[in-house]
Amino acid sequence: MEGLRILDLTTVLMGPYATQILGDFGAEVVKVESPTGDVIRQIGPARHKEMGPLFMNVNRSKRDIALDLKQEDGRKAMLRLVERTDVLVTNIRPKAMARLGLSYEELSAINPRLIYAALVGYGQTGPYAARPAYDDLIQGGSCISHSFTRAGKEPAYVPAAVADRIVGIAANNAILASVLERERSGKGQKIEIPMFETMVSMILGDHLGGLTFDPPMDAGGYSRHLSRDRRPYKTMDGYVCALIYNDGHWQRFFDEIGRSDIPQSDGRFASFANRMANIDFVYASLGEIILTKTTAEWLEVFRKADVPAMPMHSFESIIEDPHLVETGFFQSVDHPSEGKLRQMAVPVSFSRTPAKVKRYAPRLGEHGPEILSEAGFSDDEIAELQRNGTLHCTKEDQ
Repeated sequence: MEGLRILDLTTVLMGPYATQILGDFGAEVVKVESPTGDVIRQIGPARHKEMGPLFMNVNRSKRDIALDLKQEDGRKAMLRLVERTDVLVTNIRPKAMARLGLSYEELSAINPRLIYAALVGYGQTGPYAARPAYDDLIQGGSCISHSFTRAGKEPAYVPAAVADRIVGIAANNAILASVLERERSGKGQKIEIPMFETMVSMILGDHLGGLTFDPPMDAGGYSRHLSRDRRPYKTMDGYVCALIYNDGHWQRFFDEIGRSDIPQSDGRFASFANRMANIDFVYASLGEIILTKTTAEWLEVFRKADVPAMPMHSFESIIEDPHLVETGFFQSVDHPSEGKLRQMAVPVSFSRTPAKVKRYAPRLGEHGPEILSEAGFSDDEIAELQRNGTLHCTKEDQ
């Protein structure tokens, strides 16, 4: 994606994650922040103010400019940047963008080839259009929390920003499709990527179930995913994650533990269909069996039986996972201001054009003067923007 210019007007996780991937894939990404900065800069622990790990892990491969877009000079500077931009990505609510004079209609008049990607909470033709949205709300609204109750548990959120991350990836798909279309038509367009609808589509792909039919055949839900005992199995000394799924898996597993007779003696284990129909019993029974050996012993059993299995990692133990160590997934890097850091590699591999981290996560406003200079601003213009408070720069750049 080298040569593709992206203006990143996003904050928190959903948008920044999307644009980080684009940057890792070679795009030139300029993150535009307010003078106070993206709020997740403040989430620690941190060695220096406004450089927390959550921020650094979704904002690498970008340059940074801090502009006060509420000032007219800031808006004018933004318009000049838009003139040479391929894609503008924003998760600022549409009405706020309009108040800033940065709506699609206004910007496309300046740059008809502009792709304007709006990451929104909800589709803009429905009654929720103007509402704010965060990951927690969307997890609950898209049936993730309900799925816990269907599994016999208290309603909960997945303890990760899964909606932000998934919708960020969906945004990239839409952006790249639009870039491809523009290569054919020569015209830009506005695309909207709603969190709510995107997550409902994903979750109900698994769980619409009998509600797929009219009239409904059941109350929805994929029974295997909703089984109370679908979870890491407790061993004698910890936990192990395994999925004994198809007939071959089960037969080899029973052979390894010396119980080849079970599929014949208990019809509930005899076939895929029978196991799915009795999934709660199957998982509960397996849980009792797994309690009889250590984690290491079970991993060896599963390896011999060619059954998919993994240890249940912690945030600390994952760093020592032998596969990730061998593939170099965690890399030690020296950040110019934050010192030695652990960085995750780009997970996707390309045989001919490998993706790579272009630069480390930027300090607030770190590249402002050079970005404006490239857009045709004179030294005097840049100095005036700094003097009147429109352009914020790090101390090293002032």
